[in-house]
Amino acid sequence: MSNYRFILSGGGTGGHIYPAISIANALKERYPEAEFLFVGARDKMEMEKVPQSGFKIEGLWISGIQRKLTLKNLMFPFKLLSSLARSKSILRKFQPDLVIGTGGFASGPLLKVASSVGVPCVLQEQNSYPGITNKWLSGNVEKIFVAYDGLERFFPKDKIVKTGNPVRQDLLELTGKKEKAMEQFKLDPEKPVLFVMGGSLGARRINQLVEKKLGFFAKHGVQLLWQCGKLYFEEYKACENDNVRVLPFINNMDLAYAAADLIISRAGAGSVSELTIVGKPVIFIPSPNVAEDHQTKNAEAVVSKEAAILLKETELNDNFEEVFGGLLADENLKKRLSENIRSLALPEATAVIVEEIERILKSGKAA
Repeated sequence: MSNYRFILSGGGTGGHIYPAISIANALKERYPEAEFLFVGARDKMEMEKVPQSGFKIEGLWISGIQRKLTLKNLMFPFKLLSSLARSKSILRKFQPDLVIGTGGFASGPLLKVASSVGVPCVLQEQNSYPGITNKWLSGNVEKIFVAYDGLERFFPKDKIVKTGNPVRQDLLELTGKKEKAMEQFKLDPEKPVLFVMGGSLGARRINQLVEKKLGFFAKHGVQLLWQCGKLYFEEYKACENDNVRVLPFINNMDLAYAAADLIISRAGAGSVSELTIVGKPVIFIPSPNVAEDHQTKNAEAVVSKEAAILLKETELNDNFEEVFGGLLADENLKKRLSENIRSLALPEATAVIVEEIERILKSGKAA
């Protein structure tokens, strides 16, 4: 039987949404007759991104718990009850063979209800330190697909499969794209390129740092490919000159990575996984404003293997020039970081996840 029905649930950020879309696309390739439904939080970015990818989505009235006492927290029990009831109705109507959760509070109610009525469920955890939702659901699922070692501290050991995070397929082959990339971004092939990325919306502190250090980069003969984010483009577009390209968003990320000699990045799980495949020297500047400080933990997991450099936001004023200048000048360090980060790559993540799902479907658990 290949006309399976799959529900994928997760969201709130691109880090939860894009892996779900990658898994859905791979399952669609394996089972062309299959039907898919996404379930997300109704006021979050998945309501826009999922339909753009060609899939249907239903929204739940749900949000995360704030860390301080707010009106939103007082509303949480009502939202949870509403989402559990709506999840029951979605499951009854769609009758899935299997449910895939990719984290984020939106997936909690749906997977809780699905597992309680006997629908097999799997989780995909992107981070080295799991979020509340996936920890809460882990006892009720068949398998948990992870990207890092050491997650048996949080999840039942017999359910963990280390697959890596699903990434864009066009990143798997960057060889031969450098010339096209330099043309595309109008960069000089004779000068080193620093690619700065702060996520699709941007990263305020990284942007402030780059603006402040434009003279420093120019003095070192470094060109900048600067993805400042949609929220900040108006503020920084005036910084563009012969050596600096300022972009709100980059669609062809494979070319941006191909152009780069050095990369400065946040440490969201998706970015970290992409960067292991890209294999360029990286300075991670994690966002300190992320739940459970995920980004610092993701970066530390890579740095502990001598595969990247970590600079916290609090260290930028004092240490950035010394660290960046040292990396730029040290060919051996660049080579070592490149080799070590590439050795962490798990490029077959999506294919392995689909194989595991196929095994569950065939085992009769999804009968």
